Amino acid sequence: MTPKPLSLPIYMDHNATTPLDPSVREAMRPYLEDSFGNASSASHAYGWQAQSAVKKAREQVAHLLGCRAGDIVWTSGATESNNLAILGVVRAYCKEKPHIITQATEHKAVLEVCEAGGDWGADTTVLPVNAEGLISIDDLRKAIRPNTVMVSIMMANNEVGALQPVEEIAKICREHKLIFHTDAAQSVGKYKFDLHSIPADLVSLSGHKLYGPKGIGALVVRALNREFTLKPILFGGDQEKKLRPGTLNVSGIVGLGAACETAAQVMQDECTRLQAFQTRVLKTLRARFPQVKLNGPPEGQRLCNNISLSFPDLHADDMALDLSGIAFSSGSACNSASAKPSHVLKAMGVSDPMARATLRLGMGRFTTESEVSTVIDKVLKMLEKAYASR
Repeated sequence: MTPKPLSLPIYMDHNATTPLDPSVREAMRPYLEDSFGNASSASHAYGWQAQSAVKKAREQVAHLLGCRAGDIVWTSGATESNNLAILGVVRAYCKEKPHIITQATEHKAVLEVCEAGGDWGADTTVLPVNAEGLISIDDLRKAIRPNTVMVSIMMANNEVGALQPVEEIAKICREHKLIFHTDAAQSVGKYKFDLHSIPADLVSLSGHKLYGPKGIGALVVRALNREFTLKPILFGGDQEKKLRPGTLNVSGIVGLGAACETAAQVMQDECTRLQAFQTRVLKTLRARFPQVKLNGPPEGQRLCNNISLSFPDLHADDMALDLSGIAFSSGSACNSASAKPSHVLKAMGVSDPMARATLRLGMGRFTTESEVSTVIDKVLKMLEKAYASR
């Protein structure tokens, strides 16, 4: 007997990962089947097909980001890109005892990498953030030292949707001839930005955050603020200018390229639609329960698909029970196994009880009006039960 399929919950965790867009799946299919060649094989048609597909994907990613195709270095995802960006710079400048500046609400794939850079003599300053999760530009300027070589500040926060002032940060880095790295995993495909107007030197992105496949990403490598050296952290091949050796994941690369091409076509309308959902959720919940706290900047100044809410006097176990049927997160998916409160919320001054009673909703391309209505109803019923006797 064929087992009955499980009834899947409403997916509201798009900041953790996104489903594969059907158009991306179709673009990848040939390179998972007959066109299986190695892109480094230059002596036959299978290799030429792979090379051509990789070249097209570089152009698709570059078009979305506003950079040159030659700036794209393929990686396994934003975590590897962050490692290559930060440790690659630290290795190149280790004799100078390099100083790095980052901020407290970065993803662990930046914070822990900066910490690891200490093994090569690097020193890191971690900037504080305000209650909305934003750094102070004055704090950034004050943190710059004679041996500062790099600033690494994310474009958008994965937990609370805070958009950092990257244009201004990039300008300061250019003034001081500092290397500017930004983790753009949450930004790419959600809103339009152009690397011509944001002169970042190193930009990390990940395919599975924009309806592409898992296991593929890129590091954009440009020399805008000053000529700089980036050393590899992996060895054993000539691929990707020797910055990232190993056989290229051709099907994944094709998928990332296709995802970027689709995003370029739909993201403006998509963001408008998701912002309307965001406003509706917040307006409805606040009208009934004004004590509910929105973490991060107000709507219109945050990621269009992200809502992070903390509930006073509510236990995390109540959320898990009352919101069954909804796939949501209480923070970063990368830390969901930890009992510790989110380091992002803690850095923003949120108390431990409030941090534990936090709901992160991440809406996406295939989120429907009826799904949003169901989520609102479930959250309202949870709050009515929790606050009925107060």
